[in-house]
Amino acid sequence: MAPGGEQDMLSTEIVNKGVIESSGPNAGSLTFSVRVRRRLPDFVQSVNLKYVKLGYHYLINHGIYIATVPVLLVLVFGAEVGSLSSSREEIWSKFWNSTSAAHARYDLATVLAFFGVLVSKEQFLEAARKSGKFDEANLQFQKRILQASGIGDETYIPKAIMAGENCSTMKEGRAEASMVMFGALDELFEKTKIRPKDVGVLVVNCSIFNPTPSLSAMIINHYKMRGNILSFNLGGMGCSAGIIALDLARDMLQANPNNYAVVVSTEMVGYNWYKGKERSMLIPNCFFRMGGSALLLSNRRRDSRRAKYRLEHIVRTHKGADDRCFRFKGIRVSKDLMEVGGDALKTNITTLGPLVLPFSEQLQFFSTLVWRHLFGGSGGGSNSSTTATATANANKPYIPDYKLAFEHFCVHAASKAVLDELQRNLEFSDKNMEASRMTLYRFGNTSSSSIWYELAYLESKESVKKGDRVWQLAFGSGFKCNSAVWRSIRTVRKPSTNNPWL
Repeated sequence: MAPGGEQDMLSTEIVNKGVIESSGPNAGSLTFSVRVRRRLPDFVQSVNLKYVKLGYHYLINHGIYIATVPVLLVLVFGAEVGSLSSSREEIWSKFWNSTSAAHARYDLATVLAFFGVLVSKEQFLEAARKSGKFDEANLQFQKRILQASGIGDETYIPKAIMAGENCSTMKEGRAEASMVMFGALDELFEKTKIRPKDVGVLVVNCSIFNPTPSLSAMIINHYKMRGNILSFNLGGMGCSAGIIALDLARDMLQANPNNYAVVVSTEMVGYNWYKGKERSMLIPNCFFRMGGSALLLSNRRRDSRRAKYRLEHIVRTHKGADDRCFRFKGIRVSKDLMEVGGDALKTNITTLGPLVLPFSEQLQFFSTLVWRHLFGGSGGGSNSSTTATATANANKPYIPDYKLAFEHFCVHAASKAVLDELQRNLEFSDKNMEASRMTLYRFGNTSSSSIWYELAYLESKESVKKGDRVWQLAFGSGFKCNSAVWRSIRTVRKPSTNNPWL
């Protein structure tokens, strides 16, 4: 048995139930096996008072400034497979030989149809088998992961992977990056009617693939952006880097009034492909898929009339000072992920609470938290069962209802197991988790861009009304957990055909 509180972090499941031993000392006996797994900690039972105080400090010092930044958010990503009117060679020639953005306007649907391929779980496993890189035990391991992943049979991976080619090269990485980023940006500029030269701030995030010249430099060169553009390229920051990039863009806009900022979030799947035998490295192969997003932000007063959302809060939590959290390096998944992620999430949402929760919820939460902090779990030594029950109820922490603070939730679609644990701990309904689960099923884990697929899903359902609040929650290596809070400026009508869900 696990000592102390560690036992509470384990879940059990009966497997091989009803097996009758045919030999050995237990011959003729009915036996079963118990599988023990580590789950997300029940972090609401151990909320730290200092993070609540941090939230109030954040509110006092930054709330006014954040509330005054108007944001024009454009979700761009096409995932419907379009037919190609030209041959592969013709499109490739046009794409690479173009001298301006107007010469290479292919939406992201065409891009993925050209460079990526829709793959089912069976096709994925067959390609892994044909590669000759995995033994039977590792193939079966990947099969089990895929079956429990929550991913459907229409996700995208680079064609080079299915063809058995070596895709972990700088050339293939640049090709995939160019296709995904330029496809998304072409849609962005066409939809918003903003010229690339009008953009004053450019932030690109991609964790693993970081070439020289950088991805941001590739964009500047392709679109011939202006020479004094403020350009940033974020690498190695995990699946939550999209919100980090958003935070940086917001800061740059605050320092540079009357300007536009573009944020591009993506990950290069092919460049990260692992063909070894270490199982913690094989898991990301099963989850991660091609994807990307581009969004436009503005602090120009006149853009407030056509903007979709206003950015209200960003709360960032970094646990890198903890050696246990810092061990999450590269693209790997460890058995400690749930525990480490739960600790980062607990800190983040506790800090966020004072910024977004209604006063009644804050008062209830804060009073019970202070009571537990001052008086602990002491029951006063009473032998009365009634008194003991009352004391237990008094010491039980109040769980804030974040559904009172937000109408919509975009939780990073990491895996089914992670979404299940988050739903249980935050007491979300199936409706609250619908955008995240549907994104995971249709597109897989697209890393930092997944929260934008989820918002696109809500828009495609015409769910976002004027005044609605949206919570985007992402987490990743480091270990980091970040939140972004948006308020809808207007009711979002059914989007154009380049929405990935249409």
